[in-house]
Amino acid sequence: MILNCDGLRIQADLDMPEKKADKMPLVVLIHGFTGNRQERHILAAAKTMNECGFAVLRPDMYGHGESDGKFGEHTLYKWLTQALFITDYARSLPFVSEVYLCGHSQGGLTVILTAAMKQDQIAGLMPLSPAVMIPEQARAGTLLGTNFDPCHVPDSLHTWDGLVLNGNYIRVAQTIRVEDAVDAYKGPVLIIHGAADDAVPISFATRTAQRYANCHMDVIPEDDHCFNRHLDLMTDALKAWLLKVHPAGDC
Repeated sequence: MILNCDGLRIQADLDMPEKKADKMPLVVLIHGFTGNRQERHILAAAKTMNECGFAVLRPDMYGHGESDGKFGEHTLYKWLTQALFITDYARSLPFVSEVYLCGHSQGGLTVILTAAMKQDQIAGLMPLSPAVMIPEQARAGTLLGTNFDPCHVPDSLHTWDGLVLNGNYIRVAQTIRVEDAVDAYKGPVLIIHGAADDAVPISFATRTAQRYANCHMDVIPEDDHCFNRHLDLMTDALKAWLLKVHPAGDC
């Protein structure tokens, strides 16, 4: 499907469980930095959610996948604008009983911030390998494998894989206070993180989990940022938590 947010096309897929009901919960599932809605770990998470009786809405975010926008011009504000819009769209669907948020890496950070802004509308939150360090590192002048003067942000930033970002990505990130968002959301939270994640060290996830009012954290042994080694353990952790927060599901 194609959604229109402020004149920009968002390409998205709506995955429905095999066993349909008149009303069912829906998860908005957001990919990470340089990712897309069809990555292996995203599809595996969506399949698990469907098996548990949840519908899943998987968008490609601004500047990623098949959606509008240039990668180099994307910022967290642009992602948040779209995340808020997509959440509102999900809540408007006649079969949706409640909305959950799940996101990987930068998508994990995005859903953390979105849940805080819509704390009364989000039934549960699932950050996977959440890149909560982005704002902190942007203020410190070291992000995406590049060092810079945080008071004199360069007009462009070269990432570790050769991609180029507008300096506004940094400027926007510097304004975000993840701690405030964590403190604002009181609903149930599941954080899943690989113990061997070298993109987002597990210490950031542990600190975030400890700060949440109602959080369970699952650590996947020896696994990396995208759960390439033990994808089944990630989906098992998702399934166990979904059954706990929504016992009427089919897990």
